[in-house]
Amino acid sequence: MKQTNNEPLISLQRNINGGDFQSAGDISSEIKKILQQTGFPPNFTRRVVIAAYEAEMNVVIHAYRGVFSVDIYPDRVHIVVDDEGPGIPDLELAFQEGYSTAPPHIREMGFGAGYGLSNMKKCSDQLNIETQVGKGTKVIMDFFLKNKA
Repeated sequence: MKQTNNEPLISLQRNINGGDFQSAGDISSEIKKILQQTGFPPNFTRRVVIAAYEAEMNVVIHAYRGVFSVDIYPDRVHIVVDDEGPGIPDLELAFQEGYSTAPPHIREMGFGAGYGLSNMKKCSDQLNIETQVGKGTKVIMDFFLKNKA
């Protein structure tokens, strides 16, 4: 059966627990291996993995829990990260490089430098963020093989 561009080659869904730094980065590492094994170009894989890592870390650092979903198609990758957390009060401010709401103990561990959202924006071809203060944030990213590869 021939693969069409409307059907994912691979779909994954993983849970993320806020504060679980032991598992932080596991999902983006898994995505990297899959993209490498399925033959995606290194530059494309790098963009996807950087953005995936930033989204994953934002849940670990800021949220109570979240769900990370990825659909890998022959010509694109679609990622949705939906978390239960504090939400983002000022999305425009949050996109400024270096701005972070991470507490000092997180920064002391080397996280929360304030480049997560800007890295997601730079690496993805399409980025949409839905956020509600006190409820959580949903990040939707698309990466197209034709662009920036």
